[in-house]
Amino acid sequence: MTAAAPLRPSVHITHHGVASDGKEVRLFTITNGRGHVVSLSEYGAAVVDLCVADRNQIVGDVSLGYDSLHGFLGKGNPYFGAIVGRVGNRIAKGRFSIEGREYVLACNNGVNHLHGGVKGFDKQVWSGTADGAQTVSFSLFSRDGDEGYPGNLQATVTYHWSDTDELRIDYVATTDKATPVNLTNHAYFNLSGMPGTSILGHIIQIHAERYVPVSETLIPTGELAPVEGTPMDLRQPTRVGDNLAAVGGDPVGFDHTFVISGSNGQLRLAAEVREPGSGRRMRVLTTEPGVQFYTGNFLDGSQRGKGGAAYGQHSGFCLETQHYPDSPNQPTFPSVILKPGQTYRTTTVYAFDAI
Repeated sequence: MTAAAPLRPSVHITHHGVASDGKEVRLFTITNGRGHVVSLSEYGAAVVDLCVADRNQIVGDVSLGYDSLHGFLGKGNPYFGAIVGRVGNRIAKGRFSIEGREYVLACNNGVNHLHGGVKGFDKQVWSGTADGAQTVSFSLFSRDGDEGYPGNLQATVTYHWSDTDELRIDYVATTDKATPVNLTNHAYFNLSGMPGTSILGHIIQIHAERYVPVSETLIPTGELAPVEGTPMDLRQPTRVGDNLAAVGGDPVGFDHTFVISGSNGQLRLAAEVREPGSGRRMRVLTTEPGVQFYTGNFLDGSQRGKGGAAYGQHSGFCLETQHYPDSPNQPTFPSVILKPGQTYRTTTVYAFDAI
């Protein structure tokens, strides 16, 4: 039998819905040469669908989300697939100072600021453009004072979906006033391809010698601690559920930043996840110094996702490549301050296959 000819890659643009401010939102669907699909929305520049094959060549969607824009607009959407910013992760007490001036942000996560605030980048309508058959770029202009942050910021996020099932995300930003910037994608994954099922049987490996200890409110203590001898030691392939009780937390689970080994600024392997049943594997490469491993601890079944599936606790995991939490208030951490004349550039790759 003659092997099927590869498909011609394409980008298909459709209407995704209307945002609460009346703006039209478009959906960009990239099909690669294997016929595998990534769908991206202008709302939050979010990954809506990500469909790849298992070891038996059965294609399934490995991303959590909703069947329509209505779900993404709904109250309680836990950032499914979205770009978060200006600063991903937490800022203690919603305050930071630059050059002696204090800035005050919304405390939208208990006593702390989280993922850019009440209306962060995840709740904005970005402007999408198809750049060829396998690349889509989203741009957003964030005005001086947006959510309390200083400076007019121009941000661009570019997705490229390759014929080898690699989703490359390039982030670029510039500003006219010194401001913190820490962009990341908040996709939730379940490599089984079965919405609503547990990820505790997934096998994870994170290439990190150290991690960022946090307080009860998930703010760093300032230490970069060795993983050796702790439940954070994921240097060898480890079943996700094996260390949860020892990790603790309320609710229980991982929600920690790991310090990725290797030189900052170079694209390198940060983590690998494998789902034994399907054989699907995801590798994460990044130029960022850290990756936040989150096991969907706050999912509680109240979110009805694709196909009406209830997303219960630990039904998805995130590997959010980024700088460390609360960096604007942590002088020993790598800086997240972007200044006029500088260009913020980072790259992350989510690479999929089946073994």
